[in-house]
Amino acid sequence: MRFVVTRVVLMIPVLIGVVTVTFLLMHLTPGDPALAYLGQKAGPEALAALRHAWGLDRPLWVQYLQFAGGLLRGDFGTSMYFKQPTAELISARLPVTLELTAMTAVLIVVIAVPAATLAAARQGRAADSLLQLGASAGLGMPQFWVASMLVLVLSLQLGLFPAAGYGDTPLSQFVSLILPALTLAISAAPLVFRSLRSSMIDALDSEYVAFAEAKGLRRFRVLSGYALRNGAISAVTILGVNVGAIIGGTLVVESVFSLPGLGSLMMQGILNRDFPVVQCTTLVFAVLVVLIYLGTDILHRLLDPRVRNAA
Repeated sequence: MRFVVTRVVLMIPVLIGVVTVTFLLMHLTPGDPALAYLGQKAGPEALAALRHAWGLDRPLWVQYLQFAGGLLRGDFGTSMYFKQPTAELISARLPVTLELTAMTAVLIVVIAVPAATLAAARQGRAADSLLQLGASAGLGMPQFWVASMLVLVLSLQLGLFPAAGYGDTPLSQFVSLILPALTLAISAAPLVFRSLRSSMIDALDSEYVAFAEAKGLRRFRVLSGYALRNGAISAVTILGVNVGAIIGGTLVVESVFSLPGLGSLMMQGILNRDFPVVQCTTLVFAVLVVLIYLGTDILHRLLDPRVRNAA
């Protein structure tokens, strides 16, 4: 509990830094939100009135204090473009991003664990070489290209999945998330595969595995009960880091597949120079990443008694 409380307290300066940097980057980047909203034909009076209504004519430090004070009160502000409270926009789109992230994590495990187990059991053989080649190929493929190929083959040619959009029923929504989740998993699973394979090979060469085999335990029991269990300790850390990166990858994938998630909302906010949307979605992303890293550390301590006892 002391470890968890300490990590939660350390989250505070991280989140303050994220809020501050995002605020400064958005306000110092060239571009006028009022001009983006009204269009190029808007007159100086209309632009000035809109800037005043949004508070953009005030000093930068005043705008920052107002924004930070609103966050402390739980007020995320109102979207300049959508004319809705930013909190409502985020709460409506956050579940899609969380579902996509969870499905991606499950697919990573489903892909990486069997492949790493097979590669470790067949170290140096053809199966191991093919799986390592596939992992290298997965790491080298950009997400937008993977998404395009999956849509072309599995959607347009085979008609197995929808090419874009988000369904109206739970089943259709689940199906619509498969291709985006697979896109993210293909780029992240190779890292987990490599880490787990290496850890399992080290475990298979250890003395306790040799003792287990000398006792007459079956090969499957040795792989699952000894090698996989001990190899999973480092793989969990790699998985947690990649899930944090996956949250950032949702910006591209959600836009490609037209998913109404937090990533696509942030992209719309960037294009429209919608300060409240970009600042608040960035803060939510930061909170999610920090919480995932915290959960990874806790799980690592639970799986590895050496770390827990050392503390």
